[in-house]
This record gives sequence, structure tokens and C-alpha cells, in this order.
Amino acid sequence: MKKKLVSVLLVACMALSLTACGGGNDKKNDAANNTNTEKTDETDKEDGAEGTDAEEEEGANTGSSALNTDTNILYINLASEPQYLDPALNSSVDGGCLAVNTFAGLYTYDKDGNLIPDLATAMPEVSEDGKVYTVKMKESKWSNGDELKAQDFIYSWNRAIAEETAADYAYLFDIIAKKDDGTLSVEATDDYTLVITLVSPCPYFGDLLAFPTFLPVHQASVEAANPDGKEPGKWAGEAGFVCNGAYTLESWDHSESMVYKKNPNYHNVDSVTMEELHFMLSADDTAIYAAYNSGDVDYIDSVPNDEVSSLNGKNPEFGILDNLGTYYIGFNVNDPIFNGKTVEEAAKMRQAMSIMIDRQYIVENIGQAGQVIADSFVPVGMADGNGGEFKQADTSYYDATKTGAGNLEDAKKLLEEAGYSFTDNGDGTYKIDPAINMTYLTNDGTSHIAIAEAVQQDLAPLGITLEIKSEEWNTFLEDRKVGNFTIAREGWLADYNDPINMLELFTSDSGNNDMQLGKGETKSDSAPDWSAYDALITEIRNTADFAKRVDLMHDAEDMLMDTWSVVPLYYYNDIYMQKPNVDGIYATIYGMKYFMNATKK
Repeated sequence: MKKKLVSVLLVACMALSLTACGGGNDKKNDAANNTNTEKTDETDKEDGAEGTDAEEEEGANTGSSALNTDTNILYINLASEPQYLDPALNSSVDGGCLAVNTFAGLYTYDKDGNLIPDLATAMPEVSEDGKVYTVKMKESKWSNGDELKAQDFIYSWNRAIAEETAADYAYLFDIIAKKDDGTLSVEATDDYTLVITLVSPCPYFGDLLAFPTFLPVHQASVEAANPDGKEPGKWAGEAGFVCNGAYTLESWDHSESMVYKKNPNYHNVDSVTMEELHFMLSADDTAIYAAYNSGDVDYIDSVPNDEVSSLNGKNPEFGILDNLGTYYIGFNVNDPIFNGKTVEEAAKMRQAMSIMIDRQYIVENIGQAGQVIADSFVPVGMADGNGGEFKQADTSYYDATKTGAGNLEDAKKLLEEAGYSFTDNGDGTYKIDPAINMTYLTNDGTSHIAIAEAVQQDLAPLGITLEIKSEEWNTFLEDRKVGNFTIAREGWLADYNDPINMLELFTSDSGNNDMQLGKGETKSDSAPDWSAYDALITEIRNTADFAKRVDLMHDAEDMLMDTWSVVPLYYYNDIYMQKPNVDGIYATIYGMKYFMNATKK
């Protein structure tokens, strides 16, 4: 999933309970017992906090920030205004976190990262050939009291692949066979039994059944809000929409806050410990951090970049979670900057800029929390679907020990081979001809901006000018999706533990292919022909030989990296802060956070 916030540290293949360095804490507050006075919206916008300077300073250094004592309400900040709450349309991690707390699927994850039944009564029955899954369901209800049945999943999944829905994740359903009419080969043998037929055996299909895009939606609500089919996400655009998870959205002050309340019709309502979840909607990490220190927020997963070094290892409320994903930079292969170049010359341009980036500086001075430099797109620790780990010692696409200025002459040579000439400025830098002027697109966030500035400085010795443009989250997502950029910050957290998830992003029909590979009615002559990549991904999906499949996935990563349109910087992890009176929040390596079992003292 698209990652919004810069996060830190090493990747592991297990989900971790949210336990800070000195003890496990999550946040919730009880309106009846809240000792903090409510602030006006204006005050929130100005500083997000009411504590004294001394309190805030002490909280930042010793972990003794103010506590909120509302034991029935958890106060959270994950992100700014969500783009979609419809699970079929969402493709961001923050939206996914909201989805898994609002909707219940066939399967979910426990606090140890194990896949467990949710609406299913047990793990699926799988045929001997590995292609037919039979899932028995519990009886359950939607939040409005309607019965939820197997047909709801059939409707929801076929809606997700429908062209008019335009779901970025429609390709995830390609592993399911299709009928002659184009609908998915999913049958309801009775009201509570689903039979799913796959194209070929799939080592990760169980994880797909827990993924937000596979969550059910309420057909009557969707169709009533969108009679002409032009606004597929409208039904979940305001508070009060029908769902089936632990919480329902009670109120939504757009761009400011959201209030979720326990859903009495949730099938496992007795396990839900928090009555309400209150979300602060903001991407301003300074305001978020101030709100946390004042006690107005119990849990955050972003802090100002200049605070990380003073918190990491020094504040018991600061923690780091393992993730499975990659923070990277992406080039739009159809951008006019590559006009007039051959496919090979355009790739050399991107390669030259890639090797100039000092990743070691970025992880040590911006991340500051032990990130590992990424020398491949598929992250360290990802399984290969055949009992091993995908990334081996030889799956590196550049020398991670030689980055930045040490590659100046190699980068200059690549650009000369791409048709550029240089004039020596006599100070270790060059003037390039013709000039290269680019805009680097990023979303708001001190770490994102700092990385952009580092890249800007790294390219300057070649005479390349980089302007930084920061946009709010939803505008940024849309501009990347339609290719309205030259170079942009990117990030991807795995949706499930298999390399195909990292590689199928870039098929020509993927809604997550920001690099525009194989896209565009009139493709640039400098963009690679992407039909062979599409065919390779199809072959990977259809092969039942898992050993061969591993080799094919390495071929696909080679093909992707040869374009140099994807520039990995480091492997993801996730920072957070959590109050010491909160416990029971847990997360997966895929970035999903579960709040329904949290407790607060």
C-alpha cells in the first residue's frame, strides 16, 4: 500500500505488538473522565497543545508527557484527511487502518501476526490442486441490522473489478478465475458458504482474504448513493455509512477530526474494549507532536524530523515497528524531459541521477533510526513463496557502499552517453548542456522535505536543477496517479508477504503504477515497451511451479530495475509514540493498526 509517513528501521516477517522501548502503551480516553479541557479549532491549528513549555520539554526528553484519562476513548493521529473510506477504492496505509477498524472480512490478523478467522468459522478448506477454496461464514449483521451473507462478498469483489469502480487494486483479483461473463468464479452454495476458484495455486491467497480491498460493502447503500454509477465512493463520503466492523463513523469534521463509536452489531462486539476512537486529521507533524505532548492525543505515528534523535532510545514512549516495504523515488517515464532520447538513453539519465543520491546520508541524518539502505526494490525479509527468502546477496542493483559524490564521474559518463555535454566549473562541479531542470513532487512532512533537499543537493554537482514542490496528501496522490510529475517521492508497504505484490504494481493496467510504465494513449518513444513485463507477471500468476515462479519474479525485478524508473532509498519501518497508560494496540508488518482491543488506565 502507498505509505504516507516516513518511518524507520529494519524489516522483519512478523507483526509486533505496539510496545514502546519502556513498555507497551496505546491510547484511549473516556469523555466522562477527561481531565483536559476541550480546545477550539483555532487553538488546535495554532499549536495543538495547551501544556506549559516546561511540560512539553520534559515530555519530549523523559517520556513524561501529559496523560489523557478518558479510559473509554482513544485519541489517535495517523494522517490527514483520508482520500477514501470505501475499502475498494482506498490504496493508502492510513485509509487501510481506518478500514480494518470499520469493516470485518473473512480473515484478519492477531497481535502476533497470525492469520486467523474473522467472519469465517475456520481457515479455508483447500482442494488438492490448491485452486478451490471453500470458506464457511458465521452469521453476522451490518451496522444497520441487515443480515450479512456470502452474496455480499460476491457483490463486493465483482464491484471492485468493475471498470466503472476504477479501483486501483482491481488487479489483486486476477488470481481468481473468471466466468464467461467476466465475473469472478465465486459461488455461494448457501447463505454462509463461499466457494472460490483460482486461476492457479496461490501461496498468499489467505492473506488476500484479510486485505482491505477484499472487505465487504453494503450493496443497498452503495447503489442508493450512486444511481448513475459516476461516484462509486460517494456512499462512504460522510459519517453514518453502513459497515460491519468494530466501529462506525459517528461524525466527520472534514480535514479536522473523525469520531468512531463501537458498533453494537459487530459480530465480536464483546471483545471491543474502547467505546470510541477520536482521530485528529493532520499532516503537520509539529502540531501532531505538540498535541501528543499536551495529552490531547494518545497515539501518533509521526514526529518532526528534528525530534527523532532526541527520542530514539531516550524516550520510553517512542517506539519502532518493523514493516515490509520500500521507500523510493519514482520517475515518470513519459515525462517530456526524456523526449528525443532512446529507451536506453532515458534509462541512463535516470541511472545517473540514482547513483548520485547519498543514501547513507539520508538514513543516518534524516531517518536517524537505523534504516537500512535499499539496493533492490523487493525488501529484505520478504518470503519467496517457495519456503525461502527472496532477496539474496546477489540481488543488489548498485553498490550500496558507493553512493553520492563518489559516483560523480560515473554519473557524468552515463549522461554523456545519453547525449549531454559538460563544462568543468573548476570546483568539483559541472555545468550540463542542455540544461536539466526538474520538479521533485512530495507530500507534506518534514522528513519528506528533508529527503527532497538532500536529493536536490546530490544532483547539483552535475548541474541538474531540482525544484521541490510539496502538496497536500490527496492532491499529491492524484498527481502521481495521473503522471503529473517528473520525479516524485514514493513508498510501498507490502499488502502480503510475497514479491509479486511489489512487482505487480507496475503492470500497465495497475492503478498503482505511478511511473506510467506501459501507460498513456501516446507513449513516449523514450519509454520502454512494457508488454513483455505484463506477460511475465501474468505467467508468474499462472504458474503452479513455485520454484520456477521464484526465478520468474527475479526476472521481473531485473526488468523493472533496468528502467531505473524506480529508485529505492531504504527499507521501511514505522515510528510511533504511545502513552504509558495505553496497551493492546497492535500492528502488522503491512502497516495495518488495530485499535479495537486497546485498554487505557
